[in-house]
Amino acid sequence: MPPVKPTALPAFLPTPCFVVGDAHLGVASVESERALLAWFRSATTEAKSVVIMGDLFDFWFAWKYAMPRLGFRVLAAIADLVDAKIPVIWLGGNHDCWHGEALEAETGVHYTLNPWHGSIGSWRAELLHGDGLREKEDAPYRRLRSVFRNQLAISAFGWLHPTIATKLASSSSKGSRHMRAADEGKALLEVATKRLSEPNGPDLIMHGHSHQPKLERAGYGVYANAGAWYVDQQFVRIDDDRISSLSWSISSESHVLDTLNRVAEEASTKR
Repeated sequence: MPPVKPTALPAFLPTPCFVVGDAHLGVASVESERALLAWFRSATTEAKSVVIMGDLFDFWFAWKYAMPRLGFRVLAAIADLVDAKIPVIWLGGNHDCWHGEALEAETGVHYTLNPWHGSIGSWRAELLHGDGLREKEDAPYRRLRSVFRNQLAISAFGWLHPTIATKLASSSSKGSRHMRAADEGKALLEVATKRLSEPNGPDLIMHGHSHQPKLERAGYGVYANAGAWYVDQQFVRIDDDRISSLSWSISSESHVLDTLNRVAEEASTKR
């Protein structure tokens, strides 16, 4: 089968939309990866769209003629979603920002390093991984990120043998791979609350990165974080009238942990 050619990044995602993030394949347990594979396969029968909030891999780099072998079955499951006409958006994180053309060509996923602005059903949404958002605390990281994402640096890294490059990247990424954010995700919530409090802000903001599951009202809308799949196998389901946080296991499938109903009229009046 020839490679899938992804179309332009969609501005609308139908509901129900399933959202997952921070699986960190490569350091995640075998059980966590198997659960994620089962989750993606189940999404073909339940979801109308899927969003990956970044750091699906603990390290990813697409060389011209090679790719990391870890997680290849998950990539195949994503390709199956695309083949089933279910749009998949992948927001690059700080661990999988070197996506390469092969990732999109082989799976058909819509990949972006930019914030995604669009509609998820009836929700006006803003989605981004969340790294580098804190104004002062993340300033050193933003400078480092500009180097990592420089095209010359990426090209130079691509000349390294995949085995050497993977070991180098994996060892250097340990410092940014914490089980949970030390502040329990409060900093990202504050950033989102400011945005959700703006008169023309979105109804929904979602982040990843902190590994801290959250679902709560903020500003004039809702803030959500799916948490880290490799820690607790949680995800978010977005419907037109509600947003739910769920847990997943292969044996029991999904279990609702929390739900927020949509209050569009009330939020519109407040704005």
